[in-house]
Amino acid sequence: MRGKMTAGESRRAGRQARMAARAAGADVYAPYTIRKIGKVSLIDEDAVAIIEHNADRILDEIGMEFRGDAETLKLFKRHGARVTGERVRFDPGWCRDRIKTAPPVFTQHARNPERSVQIGGDAQVYAPSFGPPFVHDMKNGRRYATMEDFRNITKLHHQLGAINHSGGVVVEPVDIPVSMRHLHMAHAHLTLNDKPFMGAVTAPERARDTIKMCRIVMGREFVDRNCVLYSVVNTNAPLVMDETMLWALKEYARAGQCTVVSPFVLGGTMSPVTVAATLSQVLAEVMAAVALIQLIRPGAPAAFGTFFSPISLRTGAPTFGTPEGTQFQMCAKTLADRLGLPFHSVGGLTASKVPDAQAGYESQAQLMGAAMAGVNFIIHATGCLEGLLTTGYEKIVMDADRCSAMQRFAQGVDFSEAAQAMDAFFEVEPGGHFLGAQHTRDNFETAFWMGEMSDNKTYEQWRAEGARWQHDRASARVRQLINEYEAPPMDIGIREALDDFVARRSREIEGGNT
Repeated sequence: MRGKMTAGESRRAGRQARMAARAAGADVYAPYTIRKIGKVSLIDEDAVAIIEHNADRILDEIGMEFRGDAETLKLFKRHGARVTGERVRFDPGWCRDRIKTAPPVFTQHARNPERSVQIGGDAQVYAPSFGPPFVHDMKNGRRYATMEDFRNITKLHHQLGAINHSGGVVVEPVDIPVSMRHLHMAHAHLTLNDKPFMGAVTAPERARDTIKMCRIVMGREFVDRNCVLYSVVNTNAPLVMDETMLWALKEYARAGQCTVVSPFVLGGTMSPVTVAATLSQVLAEVMAAVALIQLIRPGAPAAFGTFFSPISLRTGAPTFGTPEGTQFQMCAKTLADRLGLPFHSVGGLTASKVPDAQAGYESQAQLMGAAMAGVNFIIHATGCLEGLLTTGYEKIVMDADRCSAMQRFAQGVDFSEAAQAMDAFFEVEPGGHFLGAQHTRDNFETAFWMGEMSDNKTYEQWRAEGARWQHDRASARVRQLINEYEAPPMDIGIREALDDFVARRSREIEGGNT
């Protein structure tokens, strides 16, 4: 039997125990962040007046097309909009008057009530990337995503405390038929993660299925009275809402679920090449679509969404992490506030193909812009590679670290009596140090933000431990999280009912009954 530890071993063991305790404490997060710092806006009152006037003029003189749905056109006409074919024009102020019934702040409920999130106000929610058909990891490279990838990524986000939301199409599982993907994706979100999630928008019946699955898990009456789904519909810029997005919007509005109207704009192709012009166009599209939501069900939750990426005028490819993208967010947030709507926008976007330096600085630039602007719901906060064509496993945990840092930043500086630490000044003599002070011992676990993925050791320690680059450490972190994953509990009767629904609907879809 080995004898007592040496003094050096004792110190190392104590240090390791303290580090483990600190790491465990770092994993305890609030379900969302309440900002205690100011918002950065790049648009003054004169500029706001110009943008709002131009948006009104676009809606009045040009209008917006709502395609493929006669019912929507009749609804607009019945309430005083001017309808010609599928083109709808609006008198100045008409849309704003309808939008007033939308709540400025609401709760999206998770199946675990402790994970529910506030949308709007001073709240900030961080959510995964949405829609990539590919995944990437450092061992296997880039490949088409499968349902196994979808489940693994959902497991990761369940465990990453800095990520407040399970997201939606975290990847496209190409091994599942398109007609059934929504069933398996919603099933994964509801069983593998107990945070809130996003609904399907690619067909009205898929939206209905998602709502029904939430009713099975959370109860019909609860779902009918509360927001449990947060779903994004994109306009087809410029100035078109196509029938697919339109029908999904109607399903969620009727059910009282949140619909985010988020014009998808590549600047220079889908909008003019300036931020000012794009702001007017996006404001017009959002106002018209949110007004429709309020005509369908006054008081239904809605959000002002944006996805704006300038294109390279040399190559035609989208660019990310650019000054214009951040400028756009910091102006559009002010426009959303004036409409009284929560603001939804993008986070860690990058055009890089791998989790390299380019991925880091582009993603951080966009994420920092979103945090500073006061975006309420930050989508694409984790995992983005290749301009949202790929979700990277390592990138997910690397981005989650950045989200954690942004959350600490947004919480502001603590000026409480304890934070002033006057006792420490009287305890430590001039010329001394504060490492052993009682105030330091009381607060060392939480005093400074410490990330999971950054290496702050000496060069010699780093070499001794394998000289691993950050993507190597991230690969190990991903494997650890997946291996240690434990599913959140679910009532066995609810789980069986959910499984039965997915199986039955799959049979119906195979048989051609949508």
